Amino acid sequence: MKKLQPVGLSLLSGLLLYASWPVAPLTFLVFIAWLPLLYVAGSVEKKLTFFFYSFTTMLTWNACTTWWLWNSTDVGAIAAIIANSLIMTLPWWGYHIFKNKYGAKAGYFSLVVFWMLFEYIHLNWQLSWPWLTLGNVFASQPGWVQWYEYTGTSGGTLWVLLVNILLFNALIQWRNKTNKTYRLLIAVAVIILPFVISFIVNSKTENSKLTAIAQTSNNVIIVQPNIDPYDEKFDASTVSAQLELLISLSEKELDSNTRLVVWPETALSAGVWQPEFQNTQLYQPVFAFANRHPNVTLVTGIETYKSYGAVKETNSARLDEQDHSYYDVFNASVAIKANTALQFYNKSKLVPGVETLPDFLRFMSPVFEKFGGSTGGYGKSKESAVFGDKNSAYICAPIICYESIYGEYVGTYVAKGANILTVMTNDGWWGNTPGHKQHLDYARLRAIETRKWVVRSANTGISAVINTSGEFVATQPWDKSAYIKANVPAISGETFYVKYGDLLSKIASAFGVLLIAWNIAVNFRKRFFKKR
Repeated sequence: MKKLQPVGLSLLSGLLLYASWPVAPLTFLVFIAWLPLLYVAGSVEKKLTFFFYSFTTMLTWNACTTWWLWNSTDVGAIAAIIANSLIMTLPWWGYHIFKNKYGAKAGYFSLVVFWMLFEYIHLNWQLSWPWLTLGNVFASQPGWVQWYEYTGTSGGTLWVLLVNILLFNALIQWRNKTNKTYRLLIAVAVIILPFVISFIVNSKTENSKLTAIAQTSNNVIIVQPNIDPYDEKFDASTVSAQLELLISLSEKELDSNTRLVVWPETALSAGVWQPEFQNTQLYQPVFAFANRHPNVTLVTGIETYKSYGAVKETNSARLDEQDHSYYDVFNASVAIKANTALQFYNKSKLVPGVETLPDFLRFMSPVFEKFGGSTGGYGKSKESAVFGDKNSAYICAPIICYESIYGEYVGTYVAKGANILTVMTNDGWWGNTPGHKQHLDYARLRAIETRKWVVRSANTGISAVINTSGEFVATQPWDKSAYIKANVPAISGETFYVKYGDLLSKIASAFGVLLIAWNIAVNFRKRFFKKR
């Protein structure tokens, strides 16, 4: 039974993390979720043994929370869940090493900085999959984290880690019958204080939000066509019918105050060369729609191509064997407005294994293709871009699907002048599972971080309008052909988070790197002097 106890506790930590995750209503469980694993770390001495137990926690959490990936790719889901679990185990392994070597306080500090270093790397490297960033856990509870306009999700990550460590330390003292009540009081204070700060920050935000609504008469129309991504969306024979549906839904309540219409990711699903788009016969109804409504900007997802001739200009470029030229395929967006030049943006944050491969894994392209990926992968923009001109009421951030989970990246749109966040997505690949609901909730955090309204067009749902406090103003449910019409303020200015990005992660990462370097130096010194 004693051998089974660490396994059971490791499983319990994973299950508590799962139970606290959006869209479950038990968010508060995250404040005790790490306690069982912390106990295991204190009772197991062998490094490899603890690696197994911590991997059990991460695998349980990943599998229970992101199992819905299976609906789009079975082998890919298994690979992603196992790989992510292994990577997430490393900060805990580092904690176990430092705790045993340098003591409990050094261990706790290392756990915080190693975990935050891991999250920051996982946000920025080529195998990025930050879906389970700890700070995302509060996405269903935006009222708890209004201070994300200063810290972003890294503040939430720090909050969760500190509370768990302080509570664990207090419980250890209680178990050892050491009368140190102040430790428990500190833990309670660290739990409560962010709620108080959030209430104060939100109170200030409410006044500016109401003023912005009163000052705007401009409205936005968000379209949700509900087109099956597997059987219909990319079928060339149905593209004309899809366009008719998109245009019909857009014009149902379009009026003289409508300034923006948003369609979902790859709404224009028939691939087209970017320079030839405006002259493509298939898409003439879209340009006719724009000409009928000259004050309206249409922002939509589109699949496009770009030719490089005989030169392979990018790693993602594919070879056309017929004319021996290279070209890229883009999951892109375009802004269309009458008498105005087209504006394109190519998705920059691509889904690993499906839309792109890291340079060091390109030799595995044929394998990834078999479980839903692409041999060539998509091309991408090097940075964010905004859509707008001097006559536009809205300067749009054309955020495409997966990009909306990157807080610091979304902030770069705002830094370039965006006054509204337009999210175009197609979550139909996963079916009616927690996946599309989690994705929706993460957009609420982007609204808080930037203090911009979010208009979200999702092919199969859930489409939404989200205000600057992360609250839903309007939604359309899953699996319904529908639209939303809403008065949306265009809000200028930058929050602290937009200006300075993930400062907490960067500071913690610096400490994490220093700790690792220091430990290497200590080991080297011991070995060097032993030899002498």
